[in-house]
Amino acid sequence: MLYNTLRVKQNGQYLAATPNPDRPDRFILIFCDRSEALSYLNAHAAGLEDRFTIETVQQTQIQGILERWGFTGIGLVRDPRLPEIEFATCLTSLHPEQ
Repeated sequence: MLYNTLRVKQNGQYLAATPNPDRPDRFILIFCDRSEALSYLNAHAAGLEDRFTIETVQQTQIQGILERWGFTGIGLVRDPRLPEIEFATCLTSLHPEQ
């Protein structure tokens, strides 16, 4: 399965969320569809879209990204407009598409 991530063009950092401001846990945001990533940018980073690039990654690459960049887990964006994000420490613990 393919997923999409958002990366900052300037430094290559992945866009991440910190769901609990009292903890340093960071979760890489992933999207099931490229259009969802674009919608997320339009809703939450209007005017800054040109600073990001969408990177398509295979499911098998995600664990390596988590380890290499020191992420706690992933944040699967279910609804990019709200946003509704499901956080997990690995892909297999996420619920199937709802």
